[in-house]
Amino acid sequence: MTLKKNLLCLVLPICLFSFNSFSQSDIKASGNPFLVGSNVVVDYAKVTSQNVEDYAGHTINDITKMVATIKKQKTATFTNVFGAMDEIKNKLGTTSNNCFMLYWVSTDAAIREKGLASYQLIDSLGTVIYSDKGIYNKMIGFKKSAAYKQLKGNKKILVDDMIEGFENSGVNLSTEKLAKFKNLIKEIGELSSSYSTNMNSSKEILTLDEKGAAGLPDSFKQTYKVAEGKYEIPIINSTSDPVLSNAESEETRKSYYIKFYNRAADKNLAILDEMVKKRDELAKLMGYPTYAAYALVPKMAGNPKNVWDFLNDLISRSKEKAKSDVALLDLEKKVESANQEAKLEPWDVAFYKNQIIKKQYQINNEELREYFPMEGCLKGMMDIYQKLLGLEFKKVTNPSVWNDDVDMYEVYENGKLKGRFYLDLFPRPNKETWFYGVNIVSGKGKEIPVAMLLGNFTKPTKTQPSLLSQKELRTLFHEFGHIMNMMSFHGEFSSQQSSKADFTEAMSQIFENWILDYGIVSTFAKNYKTGEVLPKETFDKMLESRKVASGLGAIQMLQRCLFDMNLYDKYNPTNPTPTDEIWQQINKQLDIMDFYAQTHYQANWIHVNTHPVYMYGYLWSEVYAMDMFTQFEKNGLLDTKTGIRYRELILANGTQRDIVKAVNEFLGRPSDNKAYIKSLGL
Repeated sequence: MTLKKNLLCLVLPICLFSFNSFSQSDIKASGNPFLVGSNVVVDYAKVTSQNVEDYAGHTINDITKMVATIKKQKTATFTNVFGAMDEIKNKLGTTSNNCFMLYWVSTDAAIREKGLASYQLIDSLGTVIYSDKGIYNKMIGFKKSAAYKQLKGNKKILVDDMIEGFENSGVNLSTEKLAKFKNLIKEIGELSSSYSTNMNSSKEILTLDEKGAAGLPDSFKQTYKVAEGKYEIPIINSTSDPVLSNAESEETRKSYYIKFYNRAADKNLAILDEMVKKRDELAKLMGYPTYAAYALVPKMAGNPKNVWDFLNDLISRSKEKAKSDVALLDLEKKVESANQEAKLEPWDVAFYKNQIIKKQYQINNEELREYFPMEGCLKGMMDIYQKLLGLEFKKVTNPSVWNDDVDMYEVYENGKLKGRFYLDLFPRPNKETWFYGVNIVSGKGKEIPVAMLLGNFTKPTKTQPSLLSQKELRTLFHEFGHIMNMMSFHGEFSSQQSSKADFTEAMSQIFENWILDYGIVSTFAKNYKTGEVLPKETFDKMLESRKVASGLGAIQMLQRCLFDMNLYDKYNPTNPTPTDEIWQQINKQLDIMDFYAQTHYQANWIHVNTHPVYMYGYLWSEVYAMDMFTQFEKNGLLDTKTGIRYRELILANGTQRDIVKAVNEFLGRPSDNKAYIKSLGL
């Protein structure tokens, strides 16, 4: 998942952005690690909270001057308006990304606090700029000129997209409505920050005795053993699968499940209610019937109807398989518990799926972890990406980073430095709990891109390396795909670095296919104790076992998509449906099983907070991902020629040209959904 932050804005008058207290010469003299030349590495280990605050102030000073210069132009040209605005966006983006990234990952509470505050301050300036009628009028003036009519390709796209961006930011609203727009953006941002902080600071623990811990892997138990016969399991992403898939005690699974899906619910349910309300007000202010209609304008789907049609079609394809999956799992519970009255519950799904896989396919997913140590998987994965995309990665020795767990790499193409990325792979207190490819520097022009893979994979211990589950391996390949997407951009304009939100996932989803090929996986899947290569027979059984409960898995994903769309496209401000009730209504609509268990997934779900109207995009993107993968199936999974074409036509594109046209050129034919439908295997 890529990081797509919303504007978290404070409404401040433009005159406040002079920041006279921040003298450029004083800041440079102070040795601020951020204030270095283009392409110079930031000395993150030396960053202080004051550095973060001063960095934001320095950027605000620079941007304010740049805005004034645009507004003074007597004749609007592409360069002095749109080119200048792109440079402003680039400077805003780099500063904002650095500040927000440190809010997510720093171990220093003061840096996290200043990171968030500075990010909000920078984005507040962005809100002011993107609703500035003076700049907008310059843009419209250019659009009416003969010079605009002569524009072609990415420059015309840039102009049209930038004008649309201003219009979607309220520039045409009346003074009174614009003030309300800015205030809503401010309030939504503050609510979103509080939601994230509550989620990331949750410190729930499940305490177990030996009976409660029965079935959990010995190595897992050893990691969380606090005394003889006593274990304290933190309720975090990396412990979810091991507990829910292996705990023999239903009480343990139920307790963990309820704690996991109730994280921060005491605070975040009310915050989410208020956030949805304000997003609906924002959409109405902008002339849209729902927030979903407003949010979908710049995406490929375009409008809610297209999303609903897409989701309903997938539901019809998945439903019967999902029902048969539930019947199978329910029967397994009845047999294992020797109780014909037993009923499948939400906390049982992963466990009984795992039991069936063990029995029918002789696959023990926890034992399989031994073949997938993080170090070997990282090397194997990087070897694949380097060969495929024609790149070279070089690990930096003793890098300056924000935590000792973080690694840094440089990316080269034909001996030329092309980018840098950081790997921050393991959980720690107060760190963002999800998985992201995080953009730091866009890489416009001669500037090289910088990115960071934020992960929360199973952490190594003193006696055992980090061992990946199949889900974690897939996540690693997926998120590293986002990093490669970011490393590939070499366009002229920062504004065109990111693709449309509902295509972004396709560019990394495609790489999940490489771990479905034994010839690929066998190059790195080696038992960390014995060095034995994962047997082909075992791998084949792993692949075959993927169909177990596949329909139910598809429905559970669609359930989240439906919740997201109901939340933001069916909101009734006069009588809002409680968010728990939305889950219950979806359960009835799908008629698969009762997933509602007095839990509040919406209180600790990053997407409905910072990525509203986004979930469908994972499925929308997958249609393109599977279609594009057909070229690698035809030409070879390690065919460098195909890989470089993919890198140049798709990964490097962003929005420099129409996405569908770029995909069609890569395919050599119009794109279709045949490969995707086949991949569902439903």
